[in-house]
Amino acid sequence: MDVMNARRNRPVSRITTAAAAAGATALGLVTLTACGSGTAGAGGDDGKVNVVASFYPLEYLAEEIGGEHVSVTTLTKPGVEPHDLEIKPRQTAELSEADVAFYLKGLQPAVDAAVAQSGVKKAVDAAELGAGEHGEGGHEEEPAEEHTDEHGDEHAEEQPDEHGDEHADEHSAEPEAGGDGHDHSGGASDPHLWLDPTQYAEVAEGFAKTLAEADPGHAAAYEKNADTLVKKLEALDKDFADGLRNRTTDTFITTHAAFGHLSSRYGLEQEAIGGLDPETEPSPARIRELHTIAEREKVTTVFFETLVSDATAKTLAADTGLKTDVLDPLEGITDRSAGDDYFEVMRANLDALRKALGSG
Repeated sequence: MDVMNARRNRPVSRITTAAAAAGATALGLVTLTACGSGTAGAGGDDGKVNVVASFYPLEYLAEEIGGEHVSVTTLTKPGVEPHDLEIKPRQTAELSEADVAFYLKGLQPAVDAAVAQSGVKKAVDAAELGAGEHGEGGHEEEPAEEHTDEHGDEHAEEQPDEHGDEHADEHSAEPEAGGDGHDHSGGASDPHLWLDPTQYAEVAEGFAKTLAEADPGHAAAYEKNADTLVKKLEALDKDFADGLRNRTTDTFITTHAAFGHLSSRYGLEQEAIGGLDPETEPSPARIRELHTIAEREKVTTVFFETLVSDATAKTLAADTGLKTDVLDPLEGITDRSAGDDYFEVMRANLDALRKALGSG
């Protein structure tokens, strides 16, 4: 087996370092500007707030919450892997004319640099918008009883005790998420909080308040749109909680350690081939470890994603006799995506997980 040559040869340390340094921060960059600036991407003559989103999750939030009162563009075009984004001087200039920058510090180093260089009036980290009434924006801070009350006792009942005991022993000495691919908690080093519907809802509520501050005349519309979106996210959360009950295994293997927050929310165990950078080369020791994990945990599927090469996942699956399927981190929507928007792709992810974990 030559898994090491199955992926593109490129340096990855800049991404992994930036993502680890970012802590619990997550999501993308949105710039809001006062109407009438007259510059493309930084205001216009149509009476709308111009929003520039760094990548898809915040582009979607801006469109859903802003509605007819905003004009939305994105820095990361469809098909571009967000970690690899390079900012053009024109985009930095647009930032300099913005009133507010709303960005994912650490996910996209080029965006971080552009925000710092732009002199934007106000820079807002999306994770901080989730630090209101629900806690500090990270899943690990949510009281356990709060989520149980929302959906009854389903979360408490869905995990057999033997899984918890096994995993506590197996992983107690493991390092934190990073280059080795271990990431079970959805903690500080994983910025992909939009894959947890509850955390994504918190950011949506915060973003509505940010829009209302930028455009007080339409504050009621932003609040109403956010309420509608949050209700849909609550329904999605319940679908995941119900759909992943009675599973035969908690463990899945994926190319990219993007699913820590989702795993933490629903009691799953993510085993990533690489790390937080989707292009991280796995070590031979990690490949051997994954073989052992797959056999011990009765893993059925190796997941890959749409925006990066599937070669490593398919090589590992062939060597272990496992199936392959797509589990989409929703960093962008393309014609290869299993849906046209966040909710369609998330429900496709749920279907894929149900099959892989034996919940179907």
